[in-house]
Amino acid sequence: MECMGCHDTEVYGMGYQVEQRIEVSRKVLIVEDDKEISSILQTFLEQKGYEVWTALDGHAATGQMKEREYDLILMDLMLPFKSGERLIKELREYSQTPVIVLSAKTMMETRLEVLRLGADDYILKPFDLEEVLVRMEVVLRRSGAGDEEPKEADVLSCGELKYSLAENRVTFEGQEIALTAKEMHLLRLFLENPEKVFTKANLYEAVWNDVYYYEDNTINVHISNLRNKLKKATGQDFVETVWGIGYRLKES
Repeated sequence: MECMGCHDTEVYGMGYQVEQRIEVSRKVLIVEDDKEISSILQTFLEQKGYEVWTALDGHAATGQMKEREYDLILMDLMLPFKSGERLIKELREYSQTPVIVLSAKTMMETRLEVLRLGADDYILKPFDLEEVLVRMEVVLRRSGAGDEEPKEADVLSCGELKYSLAENRVTFEGQEIALTAKEMHLLRLFLENPEKVFTKANLYEAVWNDVYYYEDNTINVHISNLRNKLKKATGQDFVETVWGIGYRLKES
C-alpha cells in the first residue's frame, strides 16, 4: 500500500482498494510546495491515467489555473507567496473547477472555512494515496467531469431556476449561477425530489458518499452557501428548513 505523509516518515494505510477505472484522461493540477509529495502524487496519478500539471507555490498556481482548464485541483494550504485559501477564493471568482484540499491543518474551523470558500473536499495529511484517488473519483463523479459522454439533455426546474443535466449547469432566467460540485449535487437532489424532506444523514450519505456518524456542521455550511448563492442570484428562497427533520425544496 502506497502512503504519503507530511514531512515525517510515518507510514500507515487506510485499507482502500481501488481498481484503475480511468478510461478517459482527466486533467489534474497539483499545488504543493513539498517537491517529494508533489512528485509522488504526480507519478501515482499518471499511472492511473490522469494528465498532471504541478505548481510549487501560490504565484505559479495562479498562472497555471488561468492557463488551462482542469477537471480537478489538488491543493495544499500552506504555500509560499500565496496561501491555498486565497487561491481558492480567487479561483471561485471565475471557475467552478473542483478543488480537494490536502493539508496538515487539523482545526475544524480551518476545514469549515475552506469549505465555505468553495473547496469540494478536505483530506488531512498524512494521507493514503488510494484514499486520495477514491476522493478524486467521487468529486469528479459528483461534478460531472467524470462522465465520458453527456446523456440526452434533461432539465430539472423550479420556476425559472433550471438545472441542465447534460451541461451540468444551473441558470435563473438564462443567467448562470456558479455553484460548487457539492452545492450542485444538493440542488439536484432537491429538484429531483421536490416533495421529499431530506435528513442531514440522507444528504451526507448521498453527496459525500459516506456514513453520517455525527453532527460536524458540514451539511449546515453547504446548505447555507447554497441558499445564499441562490438568494443572491434570484432574490428567492429555494431551500426550506423543516425544523427537527431536515431540508426540502421550497414550494414556489
